[in-house]
Amino acid sequence: GKMEIKTSRIVILILVVVIPAILIFRNPINLGLDLRGGTSVVLEAQEEDGKKLQPDTMDKVREIVQRRVDGLGVSEPVIQKSGENRLIVELAGVKDAQEAIDLIGTTAKLEFKIKTGDNSYGPTVLDGSAIKNAYVQQDQFGKPMIGFELNDEGAVKFAEITRTNMGKQLAIMLDGKEQSAPVIQSEIPGGKGSISGSFTYESAQNLANLLKAGALPVNIQIMETRSVDASLGAESIKATKMAAMIALVLVSLFMLAVYRVAGFVADLALCVFGILTAGLMCAIGTTLTLPGIAGFILSLGMAVDANVIIFERIKDEIMEGKRFQDCIDDGFNRAFPAILDGNITTLLITMVLFFFGTGPVRGFAVILTIGVLVSMFTAIFITKIIVKIFVNIFHLNGEKLFGLKGVE
Repeated sequence: GKMEIKTSRIVILILVVVIPAILIFRNPINLGLDLRGGTSVVLEAQEEDGKKLQPDTMDKVREIVQRRVDGLGVSEPVIQKSGENRLIVELAGVKDAQEAIDLIGTTAKLEFKIKTGDNSYGPTVLDGSAIKNAYVQQDQFGKPMIGFELNDEGAVKFAEITRTNMGKQLAIMLDGKEQSAPVIQSEIPGGKGSISGSFTYESAQNLANLLKAGALPVNIQIMETRSVDASLGAESIKATKMAAMIALVLVSLFMLAVYRVAGFVADLALCVFGILTAGLMCAIGTTLTLPGIAGFILSLGMAVDANVIIFERIKDEIMEGKRFQDCIDDGFNRAFPAILDGNITTLLITMVLFFFGTGPVRGFAVILTIGVLVSMFTAIFITKIIVKIFVNIFHLNGEKLFGLKGVE
């Protein structure tokens, strides 16, 4: 007989397929370092003269490195703390590792000092913390130089320094090296100035980025650099795609062999599961890594598992000789607690992995979490709608749906 399906449910089914498909098309999934190639750098903050690192030092370092990386224009960088004094920076798609390292690892301590002799300077009269903005300009000969703008306090101080030191050279130092030392001709109000030197456009742009992002509060040492070739990533993607396809085909064939028409319904629900999971990953901007793909395949297995539980419950109900319509509703209702329990335990594990793991492990946890939540939704909600649509269109009963013998 006919089964009642609410129109709203069919509308939800259509939206659940169409919206993620649009999302996937509009902004494709970001690939991580191991799939796209790029550069990974491990930075370590050095303790100075036996002074312990302050608890918030690494947060400041992370913030400054983040601003510098934004200046590089890297999409989806991964910057995270590791232990007490390390920072892991992953830049997917960055081919010029050296440029990235120079930019990330430079302390960029800017100081203004009055020059007292050939290689001698007075104390620091102003430092880089007073800089509000920095940008590349051109001098009168068209050569690149760096213009800077000071904050209000810095501007007042700069005016005073230039007023009281006319005729002297103001040395502009970066990490202890003199960049330029112009003679102070007159008081400079307004807090604007420039740094000239033998800059190329790139080096001027990099220095402007560094000055804008601010100096690192401690000395940083580069402990490890790893360049990942994009072709390695391409190989990984190929191998993983292959594994995923084989897994999908085997699972689909298994479901068809064991559950007949219901197995086909489960396969359709799995397609919806795949589209919905990918759509969600696009929506929240998840970066996909190799462990992430493993997480997706694992959650696919859990989605199948949920369908198996549901179908077994429905078969139990049919065997008890209940009315077919009731069997389907009761089967889903009875399967729900078992599915929920299984998934909650997995979610607890993914939370532990996320909060205590580093980069790749967290990527795995995020994608497995999305997959588990989506698998619950598709098993309980989507599979039910598709089963009812099939029963209505093809006038199925227990025998036809599952290939059960001698059951109406």
